[in-house]
Amino acid sequence: MRARPRTARRKENPGRASAVAPVKESAGARNARGGEAARRSGARRGAAAEEETALKLWVVLARAQLAVARHAEADVARHGLTLTEFAILEVLYHRGPLLLGEVQRKILVSSGGVTYLVDRLAARGLVERRECAHDRRARYAALTPAGEKLVARIFPEHAETIAHVVSGLSASEQARAITLLRKLGLAAAGMQVAAGTG
Repeated sequence: MRARPRTARRKENPGRASAVAPVKESAGARNARGGEAARRSGARRGAAAEEETALKLWVVLARAQLAVARHAEADVARHGLTLTEFAILEVLYHRGPLLLGEVQRKILVSSGGVTYLVDRLAARGLVERRECAHDRRARYAALTPAGEKLVARIFPEHAETIAHVVSGLSASEQARAITLLRKLGLAAAGMQVAAGTG
């Protein structure tokens, strides 16, 4: 039997080559697909950069607060006070008698915490409790004469210490920092806290 001519073998399935050949994509479609991928990639990089900046801000903010607080704590410790005890004395000195709930909100401690701290200061003769004329369940905290005298003596030195510690920023930079940090704090306070974090 004679072998088929090669030309005849090629003619057996004339549509085969076109059936497996890839469909050519238009230049416009390729550009659109590539542009979309580039946009998605750019968005991912942008989000990652924003998260990195946010985390860096949080770390820098926490470290700065800790560094300043160490100086403030050391300053009031010379007078046998904790920073929170001093904060109570200072707010009563500048604002006058306050309801315990108001003291709590101004110095950012729990209600049980402020009661304990006021009791400690009262035991030292620096703070006294006063009845509220409009609500017998409510109590005011107020400085005693001894408390007034103590704060009047130590507050100016404490203010000097804080001014020195934050002098790494100029007065205008401090004012700008106050504005930015207040904006940050109010925005964070207005956000819903994630479940399980208090």
